[in-house]
Amino acid sequence: MNQPASEPATEPDQPTEDAAAPAPTVWGTLQADDAPALIAFLVDTFGFRRTAVYADGDTVAHAQLDWPEGGGIMLGSHAPERAWSRQPGTAGFYVVTDRPDQLYARVQAAGATVIRPLEDQDYGSREFAVADPEGNLWSFGTYRGEATASEHRSPE
Repeated sequence: MNQPASEPATEPDQPTEDAAAPAPTVWGTLQADDAPALIAFLVDTFGFRRTAVYADGDTVAHAQLDWPEGGGIMLGSHAPERAWSRQPGTAGFYVVTDRPDQLYARVQAAGATVIRPLEDQDYGSREFAVADPEGNLWSFGTYRGEATASEHRSPE
């Protein structure tokens, strides 16, 4: 059963970075064969912000990259001997952006591998998909998910 959200939702036409929204509580994670290079790609090509990187040489124990419009990811160097291990190049992410056209031009200029070109979707999103150098898939678009029950209620 759906429960009403405890915090007000961000309006779809407002950039998340300017809105009073709850702090993100779901973080995607991935591991990389060359974590320093992947971090540089995600920052330079997509525009993630390097918030924290804990490394010993080329081995990244933990990195947090924040998305300027809200949320972020965590990643580190591939460590198959650990219990929490993910095969590099197998992750997939959907990232919300209010600026898909500008971001698409940026990733094309950087030479990123386009998986799906920028286009309008039947469900109202404008989006595209690319692969990073490790093979992870990234879809960027304007779709923010469906409204929650509390967003459908009329004011009392």
